[in-house]
Order: sequence, then C-alpha cells, then structure tokens
Amino acid sequence: MPLHFSDAELAGRRDRACQLLAEAGLDGLLMFRQESMFYLTGYDTFGYCFFQCLYLGADGRLVLLTRSADRRQAEQTSMVKDVHIWVDRPEADPAVQLREILREFGCAGKHLGVEYDAYGLTAANGKCLEAALDGFCSLADASDLVSRLRVVKSPAEIAYVREAAGLADKAGRAALDKAAPGAFEGDILAAMHGAIFAGGGDDPANEFIIGSGAGALLCRYFTGRRHLDAQDQLTLEWAGTYRHYHAAMMRTIPIGEPQPLHREMHAVARDALLAVEDSLRPGKTYGEAFDAHTRVMDAAGYQAHRLNACGYSLGTTFAPNWMDWPMLYHGNSTPFAPGMVVFCHMILFNSQAGVAMTLGRTSLVTEGPSEALCGADLELVCR
Repeated sequence: MPLHFSDAELAGRRDRACQLLAEAGLDGLLMFRQESMFYLTGYDTFGYCFFQCLYLGADGRLVLLTRSADRRQAEQTSMVKDVHIWVDRPEADPAVQLREILREFGCAGKHLGVEYDAYGLTAANGKCLEAALDGFCSLADASDLVSRLRVVKSPAEIAYVREAAGLADKAGRAALDKAAPGAFEGDILAAMHGAIFAGGGDDPANEFIIGSGAGALLCRYFTGRRHLDAQDQLTLEWAGTYRHYHAAMMRTIPIGEPQPLHREMHAVARDALLAVEDSLRPGKTYGEAFDAHTRVMDAAGYQAHRLNACGYSLGTTFAPNWMDWPMLYHGNSTPFAPGMVVFCHMILFNSQAGVAMTLGRTSLVTEGPSEALCGADLELVCR
C-alpha cells in the first residue's frame, strides 16, 4: 500500500517538527494524536483507542510502540521501521515498556514533550505514563506542536481537500434528491454516504448530523430515524472525506412551504457567512472572523439564537470528530495564513418558534480573498 505523500514531503514535515522541538528546548516528542502520526509518517489506524505512542527525537529518530494488531498496519501505511509491540495481558504496563525503549534512545534525564491533549491518551493512561517516567525524564505539554504545522496545508494536501469538497457536493446533491415529504431520514443518510464511498472517499471522523422536526434544532448526531412530514425542516451537516481530509457543509432544508422565519433566518445566515468568508484572509484573525458573524446576526436581532463559535479549521482528523484547531470564536488571536482550510457554519435556532436555519461550507485561505471549495450555492433550497 503506497504512502499518500512523497517521502520528501513527509521528511520535510518531520524536519520542521524537529526544528520546533529544538526551539522549545525539547529533546523529543511523545505523540498520542493519530493526526500527528499520520501527518509525519503516513501511519493510518484506529488503534489509538489503546495505548499507543510514536516517539520523535529532536535528532529525527522514530520509534512506535503499539499492539500486535497494528504491526502490519504500520508496515503497510507508514515509513516507520522501528516498531515495538506491547503484549495484551493482565499485568501489561506499556508505559513502563515505553520508558525502557526511551532509555535505549538515551532519553534518561532528557526533557520530552507530550501530546496530553489527545484522544489517544486517556486520563488513566496519562497517569500510567507519568508514573513510569517519574524520575526518568522531565515532561512538558507539547500538544499543539504538530497541530501548528498541520494547520497550513501543502499543495499536495490541498489537492486532497479539493477531492473531499467534491465528494461533499455529491453527498449534498444526493440528500436533495431524497429529501421530500414522507422521505425516511435513513434513506437520506444512506444516499449521502453512498455518494462519498462510491467516489473513493473515507468514513468521516464523526457522524453526519441529521435532524428533522424539532430535531432540526440540534447540532449533534442522535440515534433514531423518522419520516419527514408534509411541512417539515431538515438540518444536515456532513463532510466529504478523502485520505482523511475533510470538507464540511451544512444547511437546513424546509420541507413543503417554508415558514416566513425560514426565509428571514436564511437571509441572515447567508449574509453572515459571506461576511465571515470575507474575513478569511491574511492580516485577520480567527476571532475577527467570528466577530463578523456576530455583527450581522446581532444587528438582525438574532443574538439570542446564534452560537458562541461559528466554525473551525479542517484537515486530516480521526474519530471522534472532524473539528480541528483552531476554532472561530471571539478573542481568538490566531492569524489566518494562506493554505489554511476553514469550515464556517452559520447556525440559528429559534427554540420558541421551533424554527431552525443553518448554512455552512468550507473555504481555503489564499493570499487574497478566500476561495469557497464547495460548489453548492447559498440560495434557500426547499423540497
């Protein structure tokens, strides 16, 4: 199975990570984020639900500690050659085994970074890690070291994001083809996922959001499918996914004759989205983009019905969610740079009236105005 990036590109990423380690005064990095492992080596697995660590030394040396089920996964999907296995047994303590591996690498007394903010490092495993390394070396939180590299995409990554955006468009069209009075939500979901899989895409890092009726006012997946009423509303949030790169979209579709509030709220959401997208450019920050969203919505009288964040970076992410760092919220001083990929979602939920309206798409930050990667227009679509 070939790597999805050239050896030269992966080596360049590791070189930049080693440079950041040196600048931070760290002798190595203990990675528990699957995103970091994929980004630096190509390693592709969901085995991070167990204890798994990829060590990167400031000298560029790599070693992976994982379970036997992932040995061949590492061999076939990554350039990592040094793979150690911890064995499943009642007394297993992989953190202690990791310490002994680090000892062989000369890490005793060294200063190592740890990706503490990682789904692959549970609180329990984190305690085991610290207990095993206590007195052996010093540790520092370096959770964002690789994430800060990942946020700006290379041309090869952007090509994959464009593929993901095309799949998102196909999934959106499949949903519109199915959405109608009496339609079953399960059939809509099946059509969306089918379009992505048929196009060579991947499972998304989290479930698609689908809700109708009162459930259209929810922005999380929940179990239980229903048939659409003759007068209804359907909220969808989905992502095309290609090589684990995501391009997300969101919209609420009135079923039957839309309520006047649907039309009004859609106009506000559309104007807010365009204002945010206009802020996705170098010289602006994530916080300023969020503030553009609030200016439009609050001026229209919708402050009580909006959320406190309106989007986030996208990239190659793994379960349990496709949200990536950083997020669009007030005061976020992270600046935009060319090559960033950002999903902007405008969400309005009027609980008193029971009316939902959402609109969102993924854009690429360039040297000038941002580029909307998803092809669907922003007009209100009814079925």
